[in-house]
Amino acid sequence: MMRRSLSASIAAFAFAGSAAVMGLAAQGCGAAEQKVEYPQGDAGGPVQTGGGAQVGVAEPGPPGESSGLTGAARDAYDRGWKAWLSGDLPGAKAAFKEALEKAPSSHAAHFSLGTVMDRLGDNAGAQQEFRAAFSAKSDYEPAICAYALSLARNGSTGEANTFITDKQQKMAKSPRILTCAADVKSLANDSAAAQQAAQDALRIDPDYKDAMVAIARDHYRAHRTELAKYALQAILDGFGDSSPPRDRDNAEAHLLRGLILREQGQRQPAMADFQAAVNKRPDMVEALIQLGAMKLEAGNVGEALPLLEGAVRFGPNNALAHLNLGDAYRLSGRPQDAKKEFDTALSQDSSLAVAHYDLGLLYLFSPNVPGTSADTQVATAIKEFETYRSMRGAKAPPGKDDDVDELLSRAKAKQAEMKNAAATAASASAAPAKGAPPAGPQPVSPQPQPAPAPPPKKK
Repeated sequence: MMRRSLSASIAAFAFAGSAAVMGLAAQGCGAAEQKVEYPQGDAGGPVQTGGGAQVGVAEPGPPGESSGLTGAARDAYDRGWKAWLSGDLPGAKAAFKEALEKAPSSHAAHFSLGTVMDRLGDNAGAQQEFRAAFSAKSDYEPAICAYALSLARNGSTGEANTFITDKQQKMAKSPRILTCAADVKSLANDSAAAQQAAQDALRIDPDYKDAMVAIARDHYRAHRTELAKYALQAILDGFGDSSPPRDRDNAEAHLLRGLILREQGQRQPAMADFQAAVNKRPDMVEALIQLGAMKLEAGNVGEALPLLEGAVRFGPNNALAHLNLGDAYRLSGRPQDAKKEFDTALSQDSSLAVAHYDLGLLYLFSPNVPGTSADTQVATAIKEFETYRSMRGAKAPPGKDDDVDELLSRAKAKQAEMKNAAATAASASAAPAKGAPPAGPQPVSPQPQPAPAPPPKKK
């Protein structure tokens, strides 16, 4: 029964060969908290990671795609690309802007600037650049897809669907546009339409890997986990000599399978998939977060730290990247850096309850938080734990238990000990020392007088 039901979704995989990866990546579309176990008696906090495979944020077009750019405009564009590769998004943005100043009608420069602005959290600015790109070149598919998916990811699924449906009718033979339509419809929870669009793309080009990933991603989003795993096996592993893997190094497929394996408790295979995704796409923010979080769970802070720093470089507007980096800094003994990352995470997403939990850990267990006294640290820890408990509810959700009540008891006991110690010290300083004379002026002791001489004896 299972194999028959799968055949309709991935029958078009049968003739798939090799093809270029579309290269779209984005933030997850959900969130799941995992309990973290840290070594050496440190109280671990819930690590929060994205709950859906990335889709919708493109990487800039490489220099080879900057057609029409010459001279100084080409030089600026190439500098932007190099800055992007190093994770210097502000530098990439400045360079792509410079390229546009010298070549205002360059569709490639508009698109690449849009991708950087999207990562920086400027959704309106990014969408404007994507529109400028496909206005300059009406059939420029990367910008068309990026614009539609940006709308869908940011809540305008109706507008995104209307836009991509219009493009789909005008570009009916484009597997890329059909695949974008599949992702837009999947984000709008129209799974049937999403599956149909992806299958239509594969009928046009049976070798189009992104349509295969879109099918798997929609199955995952719709909680059809076994169907998603089967589709991903066709892409990454194949089914023997008669059906080899379609795209063994597909970064999004590795990310998606890693998410599924992690949810099923298969840690080592999940980490291998996340690592494969990062190796192929070092800018893939969700893969960096997932792999970094799992390294933290294993107590491997040294390997987690560069991964999470990379996540923040490539996703500076991603609250979960800042949250997990803050925890890595906390465990590395860098409380000031940790607090900065936690504060940034909350400024980007004030509903992120677990950030208050992590702040509580920071104040309770750090030997010294700069600018904070010992008693203030404990009081702040109590406040943060209580805020977390209030935000998550009186009881943790099923399957997501935590130890906040135990931590609160520990913090309050520590606070009571500190108050008792302070009171004892104050009392000791006020009481006279044992054997010491009482305070204040003392009467002078009279000097001993010699005994009077005896009267002379009478003769």
